[in-house]
Amino acid sequence: MRPRNDLDAVGALNDPVRRRLYDYVADAAQPVTRDAAATDLGLPRSTAAFHLERLVDAGALAAENRRPPGRSGPGAGRPARVYTVAASELMASVPERHYELAGNLLAEAAERADTTGTSMRAALKDVAREAGAQLGAGSGSLEDALTACGYDPREDDSGGILLENCPFHMLAQRHTDLICSANLCLIQGMVAATGDERRPALAPHAGRCCVEVRAAARGERTATS
Repeated sequence: MRPRNDLDAVGALNDPVRRRLYDYVADAAQPVTRDAAATDLGLPRSTAAFHLERLVDAGALAAENRRPPGRSGPGAGRPARVYTVAASELMASVPERHYELAGNLLAEAAERADTTGTSMRAALKDVAREAGAQLGAGSGSLEDALTACGYDPREDDSGGILLENCPFHMLAQRHTDLICSANLCLIQGMVAATGDERRPALAPHAGRCCVEVRAAARGERTATS
């Protein structure tokens, strides 16, 4: 469920040669070698190799070194570098948005509500808090988790965190109460999993996320419910 923003990969495809190579690899039924790509697209091998590696660096393609089938051991020759697409689809946005994460949360909440008989709103809060905990557990700090989700965290003068970007902006504009409450629960889960002592709270402000993470008062521990 960790969000992605494939901006570098999409930007790399702006080059016409890289776009041809990406489409060639995406349409292939098996991993593609540099020689095959160069021959079929009428490119010098060095040109194909250069642009294929640029696509790997940008995250659009994945590469590995592989020996031909049935050949191993001494005398088998050097492994060939082969390429596949890194993901079934690329997603990028500026400012960073993660509507796929919101969609996953809403779909899982609907399934849980049907299964347990709870309300959709209550299920969404639980699902969002659990997802936040997973994201927080996989990050080195609360700031890392927030950055991975596109919140663009900035520390304020009090030691709290302002979230300069809303990754669910359009949904929050149209369904403010539902999405902002889920947003709060998502960040509560991150806070709990990272052990951060600061406290997330709803604080709507034009141009920012509806949640801010406030510095905890002395002796106060972070609330997660």
